[in-house]
Amino acid sequence: MNAPAKAGESKRQRLTKGGCKTRERIIEAAAELMFHRGAGGTSIPDIQAAAGVSASQIYHYFGDKQGLVLAVIDHQTDTRLAQQRPLLDNLDSIEALREWCDRAGSRQDARGCEGGCEIGSLAGELADSDHSARTRLVSAFDRWEDPIRSGLARMQARGELSERADTAALATALLAAVQGGMLLSQVRRSSTAYRQAVSAVIDHIESYLVR
Repeated sequence: MNAPAKAGESKRQRLTKGGCKTRERIIEAAAELMFHRGAGGTSIPDIQAAAGVSASQIYHYFGDKQGLVLAVIDHQTDTRLAQQRPLLDNLDSIEALREWCDRAGSRQDARGCEGGCEIGSLAGELADSDHSARTRLVSAFDRWEDPIRSGLARMQARGELSERADTAALATALLAAVQGGMLLSQVRRSSTAYRQAVSAVIDHIESYLVR
């Protein structure tokens, strides 16, 4: 027997084409506002005005503000991962790791290092105050870390990376460097900290290469 669909999933399946567009417009407006103001600093009336919808439409599609926050986390995760492909799916060389991290640094430079990471910013705000959001964010970071781990595992399977290398730990370390580096870069308004952090971890990964 198939597991029952979640309430939010079954509702999305019943939406008309117009309903889907309205729902996406609300999520996109909320995501933009929450990125700049934080989830706590973004009100339902703010989202109404930005999306051009009524409060009843927001509650119809999401149930409450928390439901909308969870949808924003999913949206930001999907969007950020899509932006990083196909690089993200081919992180199986030192050169690919450096290019992926460098591209992210360039995106930070392009916006003056303002705003930080869309997913990391939500995590910093919500992890200690909203259990449902924290659980969703765990999944978001797992989805981000998995391609790194998979790429390192492929290098190891090909005999390019030493068997001594703990690919899971190295993937976590690189993602942590990305997140911590982006935070410091946001505060300092310079991508230098980000680039130094990710470079140090990639150098460490490179030390496991089989010469």
